[in-house]
Amino acid sequence: MTELAAGPISLTDTLAGLRFMPDRTPTTPDEAFSDVFATVSGYRDGGIFVGQYAGNSEWERHRYGDELVLALDGSTKLIMLIDGVEQANELGALELVVVPQGVWHRFETPAGGVKILTVTPQPTDHQLDRPED
Repeated sequence: MTELAAGPISLTDTLAGLRFMPDRTPTTPDEAFSDVFATVSGYRDGGIFVGQYAGNSEWERHRYGDELVLALDGSTKLIMLIDGVEQANELGALELVVVPQGVWHRFETPAGGVKILTVTPQPTDHQLDRPED
């Protein structure tokens, strides 16, 4: 588990140290994200993360808690799979959504990109193909 931050955290400084990934895909290898996302602090059984990218993610879920997703700047579409139906949630700057525990979800982010903050429980399950729910 990542340690808790000892004091105030500058998200501006943290994001300034990251590279913008303009072409994220569901098959982008994990090592390509090393300077695109950063762990800001530990939190409960997971962490607080920031990143900046455009493109699409694979499906993911968090079996042990809800995830908070906040678009800091830009926009993204967070798609949740609930009862076999894909529900699109458009997020603009300073809008957030809570992804319920165990719900499969993915991101579709336009070319302009998004700067995002998540409070994410671990572990995270990943899947390329649409889950059966």
